[in-house]
Amino acid sequence: MIPIKLPREQKEQIMEKLVAYFEEERSEKLGNIGAEQIIDFMLREIAPFVYNKAVDDARQIVNQKSVSLEEELYALERRL
Repeated sequence: MIPIKLPREQKEQIMEKLVAYFEEERSEKLGNIGAEQIIDFMLREIAPFVYNKAVDDARQIVNQKSVSLEEELYALERRL
């Protein structure tokens, strides 16, 4: 799988939130380098699972819509 690359602005926003989380929830000081390393780890290790779940969810929605569309087409058929 191709590694996920975030635009720098988005990564910095996530870093700020992560630093704030560590401060507020864990009373720990986390610097920017540490925050960036955690984000890179998460993207590398967790993102593929999230991506696959999103693809599976999309597949289920498309299948449901396909069944619904097929039912609607049968309803449009003229009885002979």
